[in-house]
Amino acid sequence: MDREITSTKRRNTILITIMTIVVLIVAIWLVRSFFKSTIKKGEITTGTVEVGDIENTINASGEVIPEFEEIVTSPINASIKDAAIDAGNKVNAGQSILTLDKSATQTAFEKQKFQLESKRNEISKLKLDLDKSFYDIQSNNDIKQLKIGSLTDAVENAKRLYKAGGGTRESIEQAELNLKVAQLEKKQLENEIKSKQQTMRIEIQEAVIAAAIQQNDLDELQRKLNLANVVATRAGVVTYVNKNIGANIREGEMIARIADLNSFKITGNISDNYLDQLHNNMPAIIRINDTQLRGHVTNVYPSVQNSIITFDIQLEERNNKQLRPNMKVDVFVVTATHSKVMRVANGAAFKGTSPQDIFVLNNGKAERRSIHTGLSNFDYIELIDGLKPGDVVITSDMSDYKNSKELTITP
Repeated sequence: MDREITSTKRRNTILITIMTIVVLIVAIWLVRSFFKSTIKKGEITTGTVEVGDIENTINASGEVIPEFEEIVTSPINASIKDAAIDAGNKVNAGQSILTLDKSATQTAFEKQKFQLESKRNEISKLKLDLDKSFYDIQSNNDIKQLKIGSLTDAVENAKRLYKAGGGTRESIEQAELNLKVAQLEKKQLENEIKSKQQTMRIEIQEAVIAAAIQQNDLDELQRKLNLANVVATRAGVVTYVNKNIGANIREGEMIARIADLNSFKITGNISDNYLDQLHNNMPAIIRINDTQLRGHVTNVYPSVQNSIITFDIQLEERNNKQLRPNMKVDVFVVTATHSKVMRVANGAAFKGTSPQDIFVLNNGKAERRSIHTGLSNFDYIELIDGLKPGDVVITSDMSDYKNSKELTITP
């Protein structure tokens, strides 16, 4: 009996506790609903519905860089001897920036110049030797020709003597054999002359080519020596200069940069999730504080690094006074445009989903209304239905009033 009474008491206690919790929840909801039914005017921001154009954009980050920037590299292996100008200073075309120690390269130049002169003397000597050799062969050929004439006469004399009965058949044959041998020797010598002429041309041509190569190398070395006096090739601003006097630098190493600060472009970065939406000639908006500049995408780099895509933007106003090298800017790439649509200033009240509920001001009240939205950007959001031009919409965050259908606006 006692157990049944105890069990009944426990059930009653649990039931009372549950009912108390429910009552408290209802009371809290009613209190919150009562206090949430009013809102001060200074706590909200509003926007008026208007008709205009709207552009859908995707956000990106950007950096201002000079559109034209010359990178000056060392033409030779050398050390820095003197720096004539500091980074940030303006330069004119032809003005000195750096002086390099070119003594080692100058020594190499003089050595190569001496080698070229030796090669030219070698060509002259080769021509003289070949001319002498050709003259000797030609003289031997003339001697062979005289000998053939003499042997021809000997054959004729042997024949006449044989007819007169004073010679033998063998004498005639011997004279004819001697003549044939001389003729073959002359023919062999003529072939040797032709071969020697070809050899002369080839050897001289090879020597001339070798000298020409050395001359080109010498000219290139002279050009590098001239460039060792580092001067600006165009007017601009020095954005970087290596001022480590005495530091050794290698050929091709950057030693200075000169930028034209009268013309800028934007290098943008965006997540690779937007790769399919990004392409050349897309309009872009660049925001610098309260200033907006317009341009278009000119180049989308194919490589992806750390899930980031890089692209270039050419500005319509490339010399705007607010542009500064390496300045960070906000970039908005335009993916779509709608003209003559209802729009209102974008704000925290719009959560990006459609349909959604917002509050519209009407005679000191804020009425909840369901609307559909379209395109959006940093400044505006498109309103498809549920509103009309001239309506005043609360654009600030109203999530604390999600259970209220109507609010009273107090001063």
